[in-house]
Amino acid sequence: MVVGDKEDTEYDKKRQELYEHYHPLEFSPTIPIEEKAKLMEEWWTKTHGLLIEGGLTYDGIRQSVADSTIAFREGVVELFEFLEERDIPILIFSAGLADIIEEVLRQKIHRLFKNVKIVSNRMVFDNNGHLVSFQGKTIHSLNKNEHALDMAAPLHDRLGDNIDAPTYENASVKTRRNVLLLGDHIGDLGMSDGLNYENRISAGFLNDNVENSLDSYRKAFDVVYLNDAPMWGVVKLVSQLCPSEGH
Repeated sequence: MVVGDKEDTEYDKKRQELYEHYHPLEFSPTIPIEEKAKLMEEWWTKTHGLLIEGGLTYDGIRQSVADSTIAFREGVVELFEFLEERDIPILIFSAGLADIIEEVLRQKIHRLFKNVKIVSNRMVFDNNGHLVSFQGKTIHSLNKNEHALDMAAPLHDRLGDNIDAPTYENASVKTRRNVLLLGDHIGDLGMSDGLNYENRISAGFLNDNVENSLDSYRKAFDVVYLNDAPMWGVVKLVSQLCPSEGH
């Protein structure tokens, strides 16, 4: 990460130390979920503090994304396009940083999706583009849920583009009867909490600690994809659920 408009090795060192301490705890099959949630809150709070302390700027974010090798799973763009054509809203719940997600979409996909909203940690910058704080409650890997929907913002609004297209109000999302939930953590199943849905299909992506976690993932999710699997299975699923336009 470029912090303070330059590579900050001290920041990277501290961030890595936090990662090495908390990451194994996040995926431990023996720690109760309530205890894990408290640990994740600690991790995110400390990491956000490091970003402010290090003098992160929005220009630094742009440069970091430009220099990165970030890539989406194969099939993601096709999935987004399929759902956009049918006016089906997409909520991206992330424990990361909304501003970075938007910049990645801008630079790596080079297009907008009118049906996409992002629910994530959003940064506040001063007039000089320096990070000074974060908005709202911290969203970490174990508390992403529908109650964070009030933080959702249409992607094109944040990108500053004028698109003559319908937006998706939070109220309309809450009335959806069918939910397709994708997540890489069992805690992600809570993302649909509060939705008055009739049907939900959940797909889990198990990327870490596969041998020890596979059984619990199979019990929690309707379908499980292993080892950073591409999105083609989900594309096939939605094409079967929505064979023609309309929903």
